Amino acid sequence: MKKALIVGINDYPSSPLNGCVNDANSLGAILESNGDGSPNFGVRMITCPSTDITRSVLREAIEQLFEGDSDMALLYFSGHGYIKSTGGYLVTTDAKKYDEGMSMDDVLSLANQSKAKNKVILLDCCHSGAMGTPSFSGNSTAQLSEGMSVLTASRDSEFAIEVNGAGVFTSLLIDALKGGAADIRGNITPGSLYAYVDEALGAWDQRPIFKTNVTSFSPLRIIPPKVPFDTLRKITQYFPTADSEHTLNPSYEDTEPTADPEKVKIFKDLQKFQSVGLVVPVNAEFMYFAAINSTSCRLTALGYQYWRLVNEKKL
Repeated sequence: MKKALIVGINDYPSSPLNGCVNDANSLGAILESNGDGSPNFGVRMITCPSTDITRSVLREAIEQLFEGDSDMALLYFSGHGYIKSTGGYLVTTDAKKYDEGMSMDDVLSLANQSKAKNKVILLDCCHSGAMGTPSFSGNSTAQLSEGMSVLTASRDSEFAIEVNGAGVFTSLLIDALKGGAADIRGNITPGSLYAYVDEALGAWDQRPIFKTNVTSFSPLRIIPPKVPFDTLRKITQYFPTADSEHTLNPSYEDTEPTADPEKVKIFKDLQKFQSVGLVVPVNAEFMYFAAINSTSCRLTALGYQYWRLVNEKKL
């Protein structure tokens, strides 16, 4: 069982925002199901103006999220963030001086105490990098319990930017969850989310922060694999050892008079492997010319990784 609390606040009395509710709705919608339409997260949405999200409302919802022993509990917050000497805060609609909202330290404490197997916190707000930052918590190290991952839109000193009514960070998260951050098997994890967002934002942009304490990543969402599993498992047939080469000739190419139907099928699989970086032609720019010129193809470093997974019956 996976559950997600999605929070979006636009209607702050003194400084309203434009895109937070739309961002929350978009993210919630994509998390509800996997790429094949199967159920993914049980999503609870709380957005303002639909709900007046006071500090007590937000705290109650977060406490309920982290109750129980679910497989994954995910918190997403889009709204104002605030920072002062005592730490970072998720700003609520009843914010006032000296009581700006819910402390990020309190959120982290609730998540740390949770019995959920995996806890994921995604923050699209200014100064969100203060979550778990030692200089604010007073500890020498950031305390993240096992199974915890935190991904924030910006450093503790930075603002989170909206462009055309949408948060830059959340827009990238959505693109990543649609498949941009998927591995060959179709898994999208907190680590691959961060890699996608980090790569998309340049040195002069807001910088995302990623903190984690996991032994292995569990997928946030799964899309259809880039190469079908039954095809991927043939990699050890085509390459009996990790350093072997698969010899090609013109009979592998279906446009040639000597085309062999069985070899053509193999060649199409090898071309799929090449398209996702598992295989490269030897002494040729393209697989077609490797076949025409009777050279070969070999595994890449990534190809070896998947060859090993298949060989060890882990795939």
